[in-house]
Order: sequence, then structure tokens, then C-alpha cells
Amino acid sequence: MTADRIENSGPLQGIRIIDLSMMLAGPAGSMLMGDLGAEILKIEPLDGDETRDAPPYYYGESSAYFWSINRNKKSVVINLKSPEGRQVLYDLVAKSDVVYDNYRPGVLERLKIDYETLKSYNPQIICCSISTFGHTGPYRDRPGYDLIVQAMSGGMSITGEPGGSPVRAGIPLGDLVGGLLAVHGVLAAYIHRQKTGQGQRLEVSLLDGQVYLLTYVAQYYFHSGKIPGPIGSGHQSLVPYQAFKTKDIQIVIVAHQDHHFQRLCQAIGKPEWAEDPRFATRKARLENKSTLIPIMENHLQTKSGDEWLEAIHKVGVPAGPINTLDRVLSDPQVLAREMVVEIAGPEKDNIKTIGNPLKMEKTMVQTFTRPPRLGEHTQEVLMNILGYSAEKINFLSQKEAIKTA
Repeated sequence: MTADRIENSGPLQGIRIIDLSMMLAGPAGSMLMGDLGAEILKIEPLDGDETRDAPPYYYGESSAYFWSINRNKKSVVINLKSPEGRQVLYDLVAKSDVVYDNYRPGVLERLKIDYETLKSYNPQIICCSISTFGHTGPYRDRPGYDLIVQAMSGGMSITGEPGGSPVRAGIPLGDLVGGLLAVHGVLAAYIHRQKTGQGQRLEVSLLDGQVYLLTYVAQYYFHSGKIPGPIGSGHQSLVPYQAFKTKDIQIVIVAHQDHHFQRLCQAIGKPEWAEDPRFATRKARLENKSTLIPIMENHLQTKSGDEWLEAIHKVGVPAGPINTLDRVLSDPQVLAREMVVEIAGPEKDNIKTIGNPLKMEKTMVQTFTRPPRLGEHTQEVLMNILGYSAEKINFLSQKEAIKTA
């Protein structure tokens, strides 16, 4: 499905969100709300979101990075350092539902666009701030990035091969989880406002989000006092639950439950393993992991990954290939779920991008709009939403309070 720009539909249709965020954590979250039908007014500085120029890949003038997290948005360029620009924002706040940012603590106050200021223009406004460490605590003023929170949260300490150096996750978990938590918070605050008429301020810390993800790993530490290290693709409690080399590719197998392990042994031609007292139960397999895993690895390298997966899937045991990006983005299951979609490119060529993971029976958004050009919607928004005249817009442009495309 391909689209240039259409009117949004979806469960959040009618909700207007002022998005002051840039980089990744904020825009990724607001894009999801745009995918669900909210009107996203992406407020950019005169020079634009810095990710518009993130090398090495570009579609027209904007980077592939920018394209990945900014569809379904309208670009409005406002100079928030100028009094005239701030007044434009105040006027938009009066006609919006949410203000969403990822500025460092203190910046909103310096710019006079903090919650206490904005609620005087709209008492029902919801303000959501994403920051690295949050707006309280001894680290609140420190700068930070995804890598920093992955490291400080403990997640990196258990990621990587046993005995090796800790590594960050291959995807920016800190940023993306922060954005998703912000979406949860915004929607919860909106429901609260629907019930009470009250707006509110909420904030999300990227570090908090990563600590939240520790779940059972933290609980094991609280119980045992033991500090875990990198565990590779394996699991602290479940065996087998990890990656294995085959003749050509690596596959993952999850057969820690006794009935799954029995079926796995039949499927790979080793039924005797299921009867071996060292491996017959979950507890025994965990205690004898160092014996079981090497013999499994040796055996699985005698055939190709696809051969093993066909046999394993036939008996209903969870397993799958470790896909490279070319494989996953052409996988029939991924395509059937419309997780690869197309939008119109800068020259009307079709650009592939990642789809919306939320599937809704009655209110699904069926098409996506391309990421906006810098300032593409400034004039449209100021005229249609605020009723500004062409003369006023021209005056603001001359004062460098705004920029139109």
C-alpha cells in the first residue's frame, strides 16, 4: 500500500499532539501515535531535526534515519528562542491535547514552555517529557544516550557471550522503550482527562525504562545475591533455550519443558537423550547443561538449519532461524502481517519502511504519510488551525520566528 499524504484515520483521530522531540526516543513514540491516527505537529527549529542529516543514507534531502521515525507527521518550524515564536507555540497549545518533548531537565523552563507555563494557555493540556535520567535525582542534569542507559541499567552486563566483554543490544532498546513508555503514559493521561477534565504533567526516564526491563533477572539477584554475567543466547533457568550452529546457519530452539524436549529428541533422531536421567527433567537439564549443550551442538551441525527446522516444526517444538535483515524483511510471516509497507518517496518512487505492529479490528490506519519536508506544513497549520493571515505569517517569517517550506 502506498500513499503520499492523506487525512489520518484511526483510534486516536481527533487528538492533536505537539511534538517537540528530536533524535530517536521521542520521535519513535510520537510516530506510533501518528500511526494510530493522532495529528502530530512536529515542531522543528530553524535548522530542523538534526537527524534529517544523519549519514550515510538519504532519500532526497532527508536521511534514512529520519524517514524511519517521522512518517504521519506535519513539520512546523518555530524558533522557540524568540518571543514571537513562543507565542505561536502558546497559540497551538490552546488548540491541542498533548505537548511531547525530550529536552534535558531545565530546558523547558529556560524556554518558558514548561508545564506550569503551558497550562495557563490550556488547563487541560497533557505534557509528557522524556529524558535520560528523569527530572529528579542526582543525575538529572547529565547528558545521555541510548548506549549510556544500556550500560548503566545493567542490561549490557548480561549481554554477550559468557566470558566475553559486555555488548549493547543491536537495536536501541533504551530509546525505543522510553518512547513506548511515553505513549503508554500519554494515553493513560488522556483517559484520565476524559474522566475528570484534568490535564497533567508526566515524565519518562530512559534509565527507569531499562531498569524496568530487568524483571526476573533483578528478582533472581534480590533472592540469591549472585551477580550474573553475560549469558549469550542462553537462559539462566531454561535448558535448552539458546542458539545452535547447524551445517550452514544458526537456529534457536526452546525446548525446556519436558514434553517439548522429548519431542525434540525424537525429531532430531536422538530419542535416547529424553530417557537419560541427566536430561529427563527440567531440573536435571539445568544441572547438566554443560554436558547436554555441547553434544546437541555437535549433532546439529550434521545437517542444514532448514532441514532441522522442518523436522522440529513438525513435532510442534518452538524453534526458528537467526535471520539476517534480508531474510526477516522478506519473510512470508512478516509480509503477511504488513510489517513491511511502502510510502511515496521524494520523487514519487515507492520507499519500503516498517509497518505498524498494532492490528485493530475496527479502527486500523490503512495508509501512511511520508515524512514531512522541513517546514512543509508551517503555513497550513498556522492558517487552518490558528487562523493566521498571510500577512501575519509573512511578518513572523521575516522576524525568523517561523520558517515555511
